[in-house]
Amino acid sequence: MNRQGLASRLLTAQLLVIGAGSVTFALVALAVGPPLFRIHLHEALGRVPPAVARHLNDAFATAAGIAIGAGTVTALVTAAAVSLLIARRVARPMGDLEAAAARLADGDYATRMPSAGLGPELDTLTAAFNAMAAALERTETTRRRLLADAAHELRTPLATLDAFLEGLADGVRAPGQDTWDILAAQTARIRRLADDITLVSRAEEHQLPLYPVPVAPSQLVTNAVAAARPGYDAKHVELSARFSGQPPELSADPDRMAQVLAGLLSNALRHTPAGGQVTVTAQPAGPGARIIVTDTGEGITAEHLPHIFERFYRADPARDRAHGGSGIGLTIARALIAAHGGTLTAASDGAGARFTITLPGPASG
Repeated sequence: MNRQGLASRLLTAQLLVIGAGSVTFALVALAVGPPLFRIHLHEALGRVPPAVARHLNDAFATAAGIAIGAGTVTALVTAAAVSLLIARRVARPMGDLEAAAARLADGDYATRMPSAGLGPELDTLTAAFNAMAAALERTETTRRRLLADAAHELRTPLATLDAFLEGLADGVRAPGQDTWDILAAQTARIRRLADDITLVSRAEEHQLPLYPVPVAPSQLVTNAVAAARPGYDAKHVELSARFSGQPPELSADPDRMAQVLAGLLSNALRHTPAGGQVTVTAQPAGPGARIIVTDTGEGITAEHLPHIFERFYRADPARDRAHGGSGIGLTIARALIAAHGGTLTAASDGAGARFTITLPGPASG
């Protein structure tokens, strides 16, 4: 089925409007002009002989018809030319948008549309298209990073599983409890990695459901410290909570916040030697609150500090892998805080590290 393009339809519509206007103008002029002419003729000359009156009326009708016809044709041609230019000018951005959408559908997620300069409606449409393209590009980047990161992280546990299974098959390794423990640990590591990747991806794509309720920051800190204390006592690292001022009650998901604080406290314990200290502080921050986790560990060098929230980034790969970290704990923590509308930042002066959570106050109803 052959369908007209937008430019053709716009031109046809404008020509119909121009044609209808021209015909209406001609009919009104021919209907109104002669009576007015006779009235003015009578006022100017008084009584006119019938033969002269007929001649003057015929002359006026002929002149008016020629003038109206010529003017109408000229106006139609001029209006058609202007309409054609306008139709093409309006239709070109729509054609460009159609081509850009086709490129986007083919996987060219870097496609963007410039402003057409034809008013706020098309600018709004262009901005919406560019926002959609940017979101698709971020999603595709996330997908590619996920595939690359997952492949990289799975190599170590899979290599361990292959080695032990080969040893068992060849009779080099006995199927004792130690072997089963190692195999179980590696499968648990793979399972934990899969869960972490799913969690951080959903959080970064704003698809993670949150169930916020009114909660006091001091209660979040108290619960997190109590849950982490056995591990700290076992390593002989001092863990304490500190409350400064009266932080306001927040609207937050207690389970997700507990997950964030547990991750930060686990990270602090991993990098703080026996005899060190870790302090969790809750304090007001404008209409919201701030929670700070400070440790006396080895700190984070300036080289690594800008990258610690990146997926699978490890300042000390050997140490973190030995302790079973997936490499995306801090990424998950930052994504969860961002889902709450807050921020998570890190700082270190070379002697210890400080992670600061800033959360907004409850939204006004």
